[in-house]
Amino acid sequence: MKVYCLSEDPNKPCFVIKLKSVTIMLDCGLSAHSVLNFLPLYPIPDWKSNKAAAWIPKNFSDPQIEGELNECMTTNQVLVNSAPEFMTPLTKLVDFADIDVILVSNYMTMLALPFITENTGFKGVVYMTEPTLHIGKLFLEELVDFVEQSPKPNVAKYWKEILHLLPPPLCNSFKPHTWKQLYSLAQVNSSLTRVQMISYDQKIEITGALTVTAVSSGYCLGSSNWVIYLESKKLVYVSNTSTLTTHPRPMDQVNLKNADLMLLSSLTQAPAANPDSMLGELCLSVAVTLRNNGSVLIPCYPSGVVYDLFECLSSHLDSTALGQIPMYFISPVAHSSLEYSNILAEWLSQSKQNKVYFPEEPFPHAQLVKSGRLKHFKHVYTDDLWNDLRQPCVVFCGHPSLRFGDVVHFVEYWGTNPQNTIIFTEPEFPYLEALAPFQPLSMKAMHCPIDTSMNFTQANKMIKDLKPAVLILPERYAIPPTGFGHKNEFVIDQIDRKVLTIKRGEVISEKLDIKTVNVPFTTEMAILRDDLLANKTTEPYLLETLFKKTYEWGQLDIDRFLRALTNEGVSDPKIEHNAHGYTIHLKSEDTLIQVDDKSTHIFCEKMDKNWRLKLRSIVMECLNSF
Repeated sequence: MKVYCLSEDPNKPCFVIKLKSVTIMLDCGLSAHSVLNFLPLYPIPDWKSNKAAAWIPKNFSDPQIEGELNECMTTNQVLVNSAPEFMTPLTKLVDFADIDVILVSNYMTMLALPFITENTGFKGVVYMTEPTLHIGKLFLEELVDFVEQSPKPNVAKYWKEILHLLPPPLCNSFKPHTWKQLYSLAQVNSSLTRVQMISYDQKIEITGALTVTAVSSGYCLGSSNWVIYLESKKLVYVSNTSTLTTHPRPMDQVNLKNADLMLLSSLTQAPAANPDSMLGELCLSVAVTLRNNGSVLIPCYPSGVVYDLFECLSSHLDSTALGQIPMYFISPVAHSSLEYSNILAEWLSQSKQNKVYFPEEPFPHAQLVKSGRLKHFKHVYTDDLWNDLRQPCVVFCGHPSLRFGDVVHFVEYWGTNPQNTIIFTEPEFPYLEALAPFQPLSMKAMHCPIDTSMNFTQANKMIKDLKPAVLILPERYAIPPTGFGHKNEFVIDQIDRKVLTIKRGEVISEKLDIKTVNVPFTTEMAILRDDLLANKTTEPYLLETLFKKTYEWGQLDIDRFLRALTNEGVSDPKIEHNAHGYTIHLKSEDTLIQVDDKSTHIFCEKMDKNWRLKLRSIVMECLNSF
């Protein structure tokens, strides 16, 4: 077995494993940390910031660099003046055309999917749960909308050639030549046509060689860990996982026990922050700001933790006599997100499911919308919003990076008022870097990172309970994070088992000793065995006959195959050529045969066992063998 790591960030994972003849991609996360190196895109046309000016390196003159870089006047940080670019999974380590299946764990780890499936020769299948598909689609659509609503006329490229002349942090950018501009909505829709939805505990057979099963990870609606069975071996992939009691269905640990190999990723991005404590600090800060007649801005994603924020914050405001304060949720997919979350009862925690039978909406935001306390709008520039906006208030909008989306306008609009507060809850982006292009700001900034993924202490306990024989984990998880010294509570224990670490661009080979499986004799083998025993012979040719196996190889000889079909009375074969081979239609036999450079697939609707065996025999005769 081989494991390939295609991602730099363990929280935006992308792994490929090769097991026998099957190639599986595990997640396809998209790292947006690179967008912090770009100027913000303003959602309102003709809105221009006066906080950055054109910049070129000292003692350097080249017309190619003009207009590509700007310097923030307050922080002196140099940013790229171009459409934002993203860090995609590594493309040269594995040929995406060879991938048989992609297993997606949750909607946060699928945002690079169009980069994998479109214009790469990918012909496989993508498996994920229903909530992952529908909510992931909202994430993809929102991201495209944010970037396309403020197009940049120029594409900056030359700055990547002179990194050594640029100031930090731009000069420290990780492989900017591999960054890519975002996909289009058409590519999003095309990639999602390849998805097949599955349920928890459903067994999916992959090319007849192995089976995979999704089990609840407890992180978000529809989030999964994966169990892969290969003959006598069991492999588990643990992505974003939570043991906290929130709105998703709880984590399933039973199916992960006693694996021969565990691949671990996506632990908390805020190891020193307790989610409950952060949520409490957020509620207190919001209440203090509102009492001082200020408004609160919370950059957020369109699903996930934001549901818990609606619930906890509205309850806290009620308890502090601030229940009349309106909350606004602004996103091009806000309406779909709020509506869809309330029809996913089977994917929710038991307490949320129970509310469905009363009947009662599982999430309180449904009642908040009905009562007018929570209002949702598509964009900041819609007239309806400004006709309705009443301050002080709380606004939830994206993108958490502050580089595009409606949040960019609100930072500029509210940033001059010291009574206002912006609260960062997403740990993915360093909040001071996110705010750099907007400085100087008078509004207060708070950092309350809320990440419900397992921390290192919880992960170590889980690993101890699950007892995997071999553990593969990102290299970062074996080293304490920067700023935390040598604290062992921020690393994964490497005792009591074999532990391998991996990082972007690396390949690990791990031998899986497949146990011998007893296979019953066929009738022909039993007859030969009896003859051998009766004759008490050790003739080599008889032993060879008993254990002989034929191996077919090479491409299907199409001319020979058509002649063989004709000899069997099939007179209506129809051949269609395509980019990878050809398709043969046998209308009279309800059979479709797809042939390409590496494989032959037969789809037979005819419920005739003799015909199926005959067709198999013809195909085998038309291949080389030894």
